[in-house]
Amino acid sequence: MRDTKIAGLEKMAAGVRYDILNMLLKCGAGHLGGSFSIVELLCVLYGSQMNHDPANPDWSGRDYLVLSKGHAGPALYATLAHQGYFAHDQLDTLNCGGTDFPSHPDRLKTIGVDVTTGSLGQGTSQAAGVAYGLKLAKRDNHVYLIVGDGELNEGQCWEAFQFIAHYRLDNLVVIIDDNKKQLDGYTQDVMNPFDIAKKMEAFGFYTMKVKGDDLEAIDLAVSYLRRVGSTAKCIVLDTVKGQGIGYFEELMDNHSVKFDSQENQKAAKAALDELEKLMNREAENV
Repeated sequence: MRDTKIAGLEKMAAGVRYDILNMLLKCGAGHLGGSFSIVELLCVLYGSQMNHDPANPDWSGRDYLVLSKGHAGPALYATLAHQGYFAHDQLDTLNCGGTDFPSHPDRLKTIGVDVTTGSLGQGTSQAAGVAYGLKLAKRDNHVYLIVGDGELNEGQCWEAFQFIAHYRLDNLVVIIDDNKKQLDGYTQDVMNPFDIAKKMEAFGFYTMKVKGDDLEAIDLAVSYLRRVGSTAKCIVLDTVKGQGIGYFEELMDNHSVKFDSQENQKAAKAALDELEKLMNREAENV
């Protein structure tokens, strides 16, 4: 990628993180860890790879994003706002009564959301169905499925993966957010996933492992997989829960962060200041 393109995605990533943290701080709590870990991925998908049109969200030629790990909804909402699907100030209503931005994505409420998710595992089957339907209709749209590593505890994921591989749904890319932690602790302690990449390969997937905070590496991997045909495809994204902000990366209980302590509030405000500086600095370089 050109340096200007990288700078643009870096600016977007800083802005998306700012909006996520600002939303959750105003709510008093929320799913920070798993939202932060997919920021770079979402910025690459919406800012570089996906065919989509904020002015026409139902465009038949669009690519589809299925956020199976629906608790990371704030990351998707912030990304859609940065792409112009709706005004940024609407994000302030996250989780409020009557909001269009519930904790987990709802296609009947939020512009730009194609699939309602949140009950872990189910998004994998829905993405497989969307991709299979597009194949039957002989359409060229792509589908991107984001799954959490803790979510892989759900047997439904593996049933869907077997379906995807059997039918060689090469219009679908499975992206596993391997951030090493889930609600109850480290994934290796709760239910050891062992080597996820090898498991996906054993299921019949052409699999790549990519550093989750490397915008250029993610972009190159997605570009490459778009050209690979006649096989199931997977990216195992090597991420950190709370990615991008040191304090929240190191916070043990960072799956859903509460801002009822002075320490967490202070860290959040300091992070917002730092992200704002990054946004302004990157803006000058784009």
